[in-house]
Amino acid sequence: MNAVVVRVSINDEEMAQRHLREEVVPGVSQAPGFVAGYWTRKEGTGLGLVVFESEDAARAMSERVPSMAPAEVVTLEEVDVREVVAHA
Repeated sequence: MNAVVVRVSINDEEMAQRHLREEVVPGVSQAPGFVAGYWTRKEGTGLGLVVFESEDAARAMSERVPSMAPAEVVTLEEVDVREVVAHA
């Protein structure tokens, strides 16, 4: 398994929460190879961790991330694909 890790700065908390619930989560959860996703928030920043069955599926999603992050809502800080080496 592989994970896409996304870090953002939140520009508008209310809009970001709505965009996450209505656009990001439904779109990501329908992506090929999706296993699980977790999105977190702390002090004006967001961190998402989305697990996929394969590296190819994770890389495909990582390429879609910039188009899913409207600049008026969040500033995309980092997108990384990492191998999942353990889970519980």
